[in-house]
Amino acid sequence: MFKEGELIIYNNEGVCRVEAVGPLKDLSDSAGDRLYYKLSPVYGKGSIFIPVDTKVFMRPVISKDEANELIRRIPDIEGGDLSNVNQKQLAEYYQSSFMSHECEDLLQLIKTVYLKTHKQILSGKKPGQTDQRYMKRAEELLHGELAIALGIDMKEVPDYIEHVLSDKSAV
Repeated sequence: MFKEGELIIYNNEGVCRVEAVGPLKDLSDSAGDRLYYKLSPVYGKGSIFIPVDTKVFMRPVISKDEANELIRRIPDIEGGDLSNVNQKQLAEYYQSSFMSHECEDLLQLIKTVYLKTHKQILSGKKPGQTDQRYMKRAEELLHGELAIALGIDMKEVPDYIEHVLSDKSAV
């Protein structure tokens, strides 16, 4: 069970802070003994109330060391080959990357779309809107978690990654 103040990944919402843990007194269907998390999205608005015993995915944010190790491994993470897939297969591939809730899978999705977009531009085609939308969301989720783990602003994450990759002895 997560504790108040912890930062967690909640489903595909991204990083959330556990604001409170306890029973919901104002819900008519609440028996009073079922515990709920009150979550506040770090990069969003509002509050999320979710039972502690839910099957919805939640995990702790990765550590600073894990974030730096992941960044160092970026050159070794392979982008997928989407040259012979239809729209349905493409959507399934993207969804599976999100459903794993793993930073490495988000990185692979980003690299895949980046390489696909690069090939399209070189051949005079426009990048696909679906590809760009999924890549943007993957970047938001990944950069949000990396920012929290590294203790930096989310806008600083791309420069941080570039710095680490240009100087592998850093960090």
